[in-house]
Amino acid sequence: MKMWFYEKHNENYQVAWRVSDILYQKKTPYQNLTVVEFAELGRALVLDEAVQTTEKEEYVYHEMLVHPAAFTHKAPRKALIIGGGDGGTLREVLKHETIEKVDLVEIDEEVIKAAREYLPFLSQSFNDPRVNIIIDDGIRFVKNVKNTYDLIFVDASDPVGPAVVLYSEEFYRSLFDALKEDGVVSVQSESPNFYPEIFTKIVTTLKDIFPVVNIALAPVPAYISGFFAFTVASKCYNPKEVIPKINFATKYYNEDIHQACFALPNFVKEMLKSANL
Repeated sequence: MKMWFYEKHNENYQVAWRVSDILYQKKTPYQNLTVVEFAELGRALVLDEAVQTTEKEEYVYHEMLVHPAAFTHKAPRKALIIGGGDGGTLREVLKHETIEKVDLVEIDEEVIKAAREYLPFLSQSFNDPRVNIIIDDGIRFVKNVKNTYDLIFVDASDPVGPAVVLYSEEFYRSLFDALKEDGVVSVQSESPNFYPEIFTKIVTTLKDIFPVVNIALAPVPAYISGFFAFTVASKCYNPKEVIPKINFATKYYNEDIHQACFALPNFVKEMLKSANL
């Protein structure tokens, strides 16, 4: 008998993947955590019945969350990751040779434990000596940090459950304060196709706080159909003016992608215009 995993996005739309095996299941203090083997996409992390990352195509999300922002900064040395307990974002941050230290703040330690055991293609980055893993609430942690980081990455799940507060104005203002005077933040910003309200709220809030805000788009196959957005907010640098010099291996991101990803289709421009952006 074939097993199928269904992810419902709204009353009219859901997607399904055939499951080869269920490798791990646990109800943590924060969420339902599952690691499965999909027939098509390989191993996958699922939180509260929503796919977070898959073995076959995780590189698109992680490279796009990290590299457009990291190359925008001239010489980042210290980085903060909020969330990202699977290790994928951390892996990409550590590729930048100027990075000296990365603090990763994950509220649910069980995510890190599961990633170490079942997702080695992501979690191998935890063993790097530059990494400091902090089990804590991201909002509480960043609220107490000032003028510390060159780069901050918000690798949050969808705005439900424990991740809801990671989309608030108060949180984004704390990120601004935690950055150095030339700091850059990158935030996963949902699907403008299916979640336009969340997308525009994120961009609107960041534009109220940061002087330079740009939106990058990429297709992430395991997520909801269409574009997925990443917002790069900076205190001074503009990613559109950057020509990255990439000296490490990537699967999706390259110099041409960096220039092209900030070009917005008309429906997104209209969406932002309607939000007075």
